[in-house]
Amino acid sequence: MENAQNPSPVDTFEAHYLKVVEMVHCYAESVGLSRDSVYNKETKAWLWRKGSAQIEVLIQRLSFENGSRRDFLRIFSPIMDVPSTTNLIGFYRRLLELNDIKLGIKFSMVPNSPKVWASYERDTQGIDFQELTTVISDFEYWADKLDDELKAEFPNLN
Repeated sequence: MENAQNPSPVDTFEAHYLKVVEMVHCYAESVGLSRDSVYNKETKAWLWRKGSAQIEVLIQRLSFENGSRRDFLRIFSPIMDVPSTTNLIGFYRRLLELNDIKLGIKFSMVPNSPKVWASYERDTQGIDFQELTTVISDFEYWADKLDDELKAEFPNLN
């Protein structure tokens, strides 16, 4: 039987994970969303719209052979399709420049996908509700703004 004063690492990891899950639910409710309408129990992900941006939040678990685990808050938004243009180098350069100047957000691509994604990730260790609120709301702002700006800057796409 486990000692109640010394919980196992698995119990500690799970308790922390559930705490962060509840914080994301509370964030969604704080901006007027219903946790039941934005949370998918099968995928364990939250999905909603902010302006023109689709926002997806998930907590990714990484387990290690030694029994330890790290959980990451990950936020994604599909920004646009990769352009079918002769100026692909200019397009990719612009994404790299934005990676440098837009703090907390980065652009990436998923293998075998035509989409450019904005993303954010952070280890959940030490995160509190105020920080979670800040990173999600900042991400929502930038995803909604940058999807429109990039589509306007590269209009022959989409």
